[in-house]
Amino acid sequence: MTLRESAAPIPELLSLTTESFTYALEVLANIDSDLAHILETLGNPPRWERESGFPTLLRIILEQQVSLAAANAVFNRLSGVVLSLTPENFIKLGDVQLQEVGFSRQKMRYCRELADAIVNGRLDLAKLETMDETAIRTELKRIKGIGDWTVDIYLLMALKRPDVFPKGDLGIAIAFGAALPIAIQNIKKLPTRPTPAQIEVIAQNWRPWRAVATRILWHYYLSNAKRKSVKVDL
Repeated sequence: MTLRESAAPIPELLSLTTESFTYALEVLANIDSDLAHILETLGNPPRWERESGFPTLLRIILEQQVSLAAANAVFNRLSGVVLSLTPENFIKLGDVQLQEVGFSRQKMRYCRELADAIVNGRLDLAKLETMDETAIRTELKRIKGIGDWTVDIYLLMALKRPDVFPKGDLGIAIAFGAALPIAIQNIKKLPTRPTPAQIEVIAQNWRPWRAVATRILWHYYLSNAKRKSVKVDL
């Protein structure tokens, strides 16, 4: 008996588990033949998770509007300078040090805003783990430099929420290589690349597992990128 056929459906979850991820893949394959084809052709996608906390949120800020390769290079250099990447240690770094690592002035300001909010008690990342998505979005967006896209990626990857869908940035337009719109255009055989509004309409069918559908689409995009020798590290 498959999970889809089991008598009791998996209840609404705060975060994805191994069991619910597998269940969601089967549900999505049953309701969308295009996603089913990706899974049949490429196999199941990775879960693509990151540890919750300050380093991950800082890394996502670095990924805003730049390539993942560039953001990862800056983050890795920063991790080499600050062996324990805590808000307290980050605040101690001067402008020159951060510029040498590769921070722009804007990213420097945003990451310092985040670190300062945590150090001064205006933001408690641990408490976000049990909050609903609306409350999390409100809390994080109080920090200058954090918008909906950054919140979506943190919810999806770090907090592992099952129905998050990063639609507001043309599917992670630069940082994630336009993965969602390109993948959706290809698998749905659309004449032009879909807008965020069009993507949102298409994704309604994938609720309440849009975060899992996103991973399937990333899987499809990255498989094509690898065939073209394009390195993308999520």
